[in-house]
Amino acid sequence: MTDNLYQLSATEMVAKLKAGKVSIEEALDSLQQRIEATDPVINALPTRCFERARQQVEKLASLPPEQRGLLAGLPVTIKDLTPVAGVRTTFGSAVYKDFVPTQSDQLVKRIEQRGGVIYAKSNAPEFGTGGITFNDVFGLTRTPRNTRFASGGSSGGAAASLAAGSAWLSHGSDMAGSLRTPASFCGVCSLRPSPGKISSDSEFLPFDVLGAEGPMARSIEDLALFADVLIVGNTESMLEAVKTPELPTRIAVSDDLGIASIDHGVLEIFHRFIDQLSDSGLKLFEDKPDLPSVHDSFDVLRAHSYAIGLEQTLSQNPGVMKPEVVWNIESGLALDSVKIRDATRTQGQIINHAAEFMQGFDVLICPATSVVSVLAELRYPGSDGEIAIPEYYRWLAIAYATTMTALPIITMPCGIGANGMPIGIQLIGKPGGEASLFRYARAIEQITGWSSMPIDPVTD
Repeated sequence: MTDNLYQLSATEMVAKLKAGKVSIEEALDSLQQRIEATDPVINALPTRCFERARQQVEKLASLPPEQRGLLAGLPVTIKDLTPVAGVRTTFGSAVYKDFVPTQSDQLVKRIEQRGGVIYAKSNAPEFGTGGITFNDVFGLTRTPRNTRFASGGSSGGAAASLAAGSAWLSHGSDMAGSLRTPASFCGVCSLRPSPGKISSDSEFLPFDVLGAEGPMARSIEDLALFADVLIVGNTESMLEAVKTPELPTRIAVSDDLGIASIDHGVLEIFHRFIDQLSDSGLKLFEDKPDLPSVHDSFDVLRAHSYAIGLEQTLSQNPGVMKPEVVWNIESGLALDSVKIRDATRTQGQIINHAAEFMQGFDVLICPATSVVSVLAELRYPGSDGEIAIPEYYRWLAIAYATTMTALPIITMPCGIGANGMPIGIQLIGKPGGEASLFRYARAIEQITGWSSMPIDPVTD
């Protein structure tokens, strides 16, 4: 009974759970079997908490099916940057390798209140730093699309588990593309929401507009389901929105947003996808918002956030964290107030320019990554063991530039590269326009014909 449950979509599983055709225990058993079959190869879910999950099942089982929440007991993974009470939470760092929190993040509580069952923590780089998921605690995560390559980061374990079928829904987070890069490398979907839509605990930056929590799933419909669980004070259901898909009437398209260098292999598939949209009769315009000084301002604001959040951790744990993390913190500590003010003003201008630009379009579409893939053993594309700073994250510019706009972004697959790796797009919407964005994404997904079925890890 449980052998092939992992192949079903999240929405199909929820329907079966609500109808009593599948039990939550059977769902957990299916995932446990799938993890045992795939994780030795991809290393997506190194921390599992099935005993805790089954305790949650007992609580849900005592309730009538109609009172078990939106997810009705569907198992969900949490990124290892977010605390879950009673479950080892390392933040991908040796500093916290033995840390077991006593309190869950509000986001975790929200998932459980709405019927989600937490059964695993997904792998992430140290404090979410870098676009490749590796750390000194659990090691490297590979994409099941081709295990020679990295899964991306920092939500690399989340994306890889979805693609391999060891998760139906995965929680992730994003600053410089941490939802979008792994979604592209693993061929799944993600939502980076508008600021304030999905809240989590933050001791120092509760209203940060750079960092964002978000859902990940294999399809737009499943993504909408999870978005409804995570969004706070939701007045319009994303799941209802995808039931009435709608093609956008005015689409802005940009290869590189005028600020990034994009690999030929990405552009080839991206252009083929754009031709598909054109052939479907959609109106496409080559255009992009103004992004003044986006690299310099992002560098400053990113470094500032690292200094705010991790200054004490660095001072108390010298020589423990990887050099990229240390450099980010020290860069933030070295900033003067003039640079911080200038960067903050610049982001304000970018946000305003982007909002004004989107008044003329339903969506803006650009690539999700600058490269098709990254070999799993590299720290970043082109690295040779030395750490070129800040170049180690410049390859993420196509993602962090859209972070700076504060616009909602759905990432979804649009095709396959020559090496069998998927290519993702960023579908960027109007400020606060998540529901419309989901309608457009579902309609575009139908044009691409992308299969959301999980795969067995592909090894050369």
